[in-house]
Amino acid sequence: MAAVKSAGGKKLVIVESPTKMKSIQGYLGDGYEVLSSVGHIRDLADKKDIPAELKKTSVGKYSIDIENGFTPLYVESERGKKTVAELKRALKNADELLLATDEDREGEAIAWHLLEALKPKVPVKRMVFHEITKDAIRAAVDNTRELDLALVDAQETRRILDRLYGWDVSDVTRRKVGQGTSAGRVQSAATRLVVDRERERMAFVSASYWDVEALAASGQEPFATRLARLDGAPLARGTDFDDAGQLKKAVVVLTESQARELATAIETRGDATVTAVEAKPGTRSPKPPFTTSTLQQEAGRKLSMSAKHAMGVAQRLYEKGFITYMRTDSTALSTQAVTAARTQAVALYGDKAVPVNPRSYRNNSKNAQEAHEAIRPSGDAFRTPASVASSLDRDELRLYELIWKRTVASQMSDAKYETTTVTLETEAAGRTAAFTASGTVYTFKGFLEAYEEGRDEKRGDADKSDDQSLPALAVGDVLSLSDVEPKGHATSPKPRYTEASLVKALEEKGIGRPSTFASIIDVIINREYVTKRGQALVPSWLAFSVVRLLEEHFADLVDYDFTAALEDDLDAIARGEQQRVAWLNEFYFGSENHVGLRHILDNLGEIDAREINATKIGDVATLRFGRYGPYLDVPNDDGTTRIVNVPSDLAPDELTPDKARELIDAPIAGDRVLGQNPDNGRDIVVKDGRFGPYLEEVLPADPESEPEPVATEGAPKKRVAKKKVEAPKPRRASLFKSMSPETIDLETALKLFSLPRTVGVDPETQTPITAQNGPYGPYLKKGTDSRSLTSEDQIFDITLEQALEIYAQPKYANRAASFLKEFEADPVSGKPIRIKDGRFGAYVTDGTTNVTIPRGQTADDITFEVAVQMLADKRAKGPAPKRTTRRATTTRKPAAKKK
Repeated sequence: MAAVKSAGGKKLVIVESPTKMKSIQGYLGDGYEVLSSVGHIRDLADKKDIPAELKKTSVGKYSIDIENGFTPLYVESERGKKTVAELKRALKNADELLLATDEDREGEAIAWHLLEALKPKVPVKRMVFHEITKDAIRAAVDNTRELDLALVDAQETRRILDRLYGWDVSDVTRRKVGQGTSAGRVQSAATRLVVDRERERMAFVSASYWDVEALAASGQEPFATRLARLDGAPLARGTDFDDAGQLKKAVVVLTESQARELATAIETRGDATVTAVEAKPGTRSPKPPFTTSTLQQEAGRKLSMSAKHAMGVAQRLYEKGFITYMRTDSTALSTQAVTAARTQAVALYGDKAVPVNPRSYRNNSKNAQEAHEAIRPSGDAFRTPASVASSLDRDELRLYELIWKRTVASQMSDAKYETTTVTLETEAAGRTAAFTASGTVYTFKGFLEAYEEGRDEKRGDADKSDDQSLPALAVGDVLSLSDVEPKGHATSPKPRYTEASLVKALEEKGIGRPSTFASIIDVIINREYVTKRGQALVPSWLAFSVVRLLEEHFADLVDYDFTAALEDDLDAIARGEQQRVAWLNEFYFGSENHVGLRHILDNLGEIDAREINATKIGDVATLRFGRYGPYLDVPNDDGTTRIVNVPSDLAPDELTPDKARELIDAPIAGDRVLGQNPDNGRDIVVKDGRFGPYLEEVLPADPESEPEPVATEGAPKKRVAKKKVEAPKPRRASLFKSMSPETIDLETALKLFSLPRTVGVDPETQTPITAQNGPYGPYLKKGTDSRSLTSEDQIFDITLEQALEIYAQPKYANRAASFLKEFEADPVSGKPIRIKDGRFGAYVTDGTTNVTIPRGQTADDITFEVAVQMLADKRAKGPAPKRTTRRATTTRKPAAKKK
């Protein structure tokens, strides 16, 4: 359809991301001008932006007027002000405004904020689309709607709720657990899930059991069998035991000696007879197309992508027009998508690849959001991965292929198979031993030709036999048995959550929104509530302290059902079934059904921070979490306690009472003499202290005392008050985290005593730059300006040139672990161009000039040519003018008269 140019002026279309602008502009033609809001233009005010007269009200604390209908105070950001000014200029020449932000709640809220800020005098329409193709964009223009204020209310309620919850409860966690901790509506529930799983693992009691395996053959290729019954009674499997290590039903539990004796007897017998052959047909159906949640799960299982990384790649694919919108709860496909998937399946796998009738899928999500389409390749004819490979980077191609395969497979025929189970019996040691073997053969692969869903680790997997092919057998056949081996097993606790299984658990419980799961997991990792061990999420003792505090004093707020009910209520607001202000009043001030956050906070009483940060490890010791990490508080016989440090890489479920005793009884690494300091001849020893291992320079045991003055003969004796001489303190130095008290040597110790190390002098200011270690890690210091280093090794290795490069970057830029992307040298500066992650987001730098990447774009959107141009533009503008602060003399106003 050709673009129609309006008579009076252009139609202004505002999208969220700059990446979409060019494509959409091309699809719409000259009658339209497409600009970007670059995400949000305004948000709840920072404290510095709150008017003085409101500082002492609830607005001053939350940027929300709680007493007057929970009215938020919104302020445009500095970038937002520039964006709004540009959009207003464009709006002057437009005869219609099309708000084309994303079609979810957040997109609806951004559209509303644009409306509030721009105050347009021309007609306004809401334009939505779920894919960036020519047909979809033209259809969106022809099918506009009004702004959905119920969706805006739901999003605003969510924002206010998270501010009230986060600010009030986080204040308590910071005071009682430690600085840097926080609480949040979804993040706290997610953290509790991980901690609860670890608690289950800590309480788990393993049980051992034995069975016997053998190879059976009838002149053909042997197949594996396993002992299933003994004298007709079933043999124990892992699933027969509970988490306390006790049997749940009557089964035979073989000891090691019994299993070995039986295996020897069976080996001696050497044969078994087929007593049963059972064949069962079965079918498997394909999984539905991807939702946001299932995409994150499969990207984690199959591509080892974190949820955050997967969503970032999906965002790029959507904005480039390769897939449909990636934030959706729907498993539905449009008619054109169903046709495209079926057509492609037939073309690739033949006519039988698809069923007679197209498949449709129902959404089983507890809190399905507004109806979007599932995530799928865009367009009415799907492009194969091979056809788009040249247009995508490695991760984009891998994720596109995953989405393409899943979508095509979702419309394909069921897979058909037949599972055969064979039972063999033999007499040995006076007992009847029954072995079983199973094999599955697919008679029609169906959708498995295209795709098979990954799976998470589950308990009992060890008891399952590997799939194998069985020969044709009949009852009465005698088979030889060989390689008869007793096998010992131990039950295992539930596996730890991975990002994929945590996303699945959150969705199943109805906690949060799938579109927020990636950021939530990112938060709990950055807060050090969990760490990743391979793919597994391991909670820290810090997480245990935070969760215990919340469970004991904010029980409702971390209750899974209550958190899910909040989502239900927010959905009701989105549907217009509940009123925002009434609901917030009930949540904050309480009602007959709910205590209310304000009441909980006002009645907290005394919270014993020491107890909150304590966990009993049997009757051996108490695990405490302090400023410097976890340690064991061990009682001594004389009533005092001893501190024993806990290795930071020891998972909570690994700190058993036996392990605690091992740590307590281990020889103290301290007081090992490393040698003498060549400068003064004093011994240097390594010790184990309250805050970890450290070095100490030993002072002489009995320093020589000064001789008393001798009185002159005949002179009157004067009483001389003895000066109190303060005892000299020995020099000490902490070991780096990467160092061990068992392996540190004298050379390294002397280097630690030499800190802080002078790196050099800043040639511009003539100020020395030093490198040193502190409570929060390694850092550089130049006067009062400090910058973090990425590793302790840099303290000794960093050069002056490297230090100056760090100081040339924005204040917090060097906190990033590494650069996100690197290009060739800039043609002007001759230095390599890098994209780094800073305090205010990703930025392009050559070490001298820095340019922030606009919101809505990512590092992957920036090419070498774009980076060079960004740096050139920034240089052309010149340095930003320095702010000068002029202290004004203020005249104190007289106090207002009391009315």
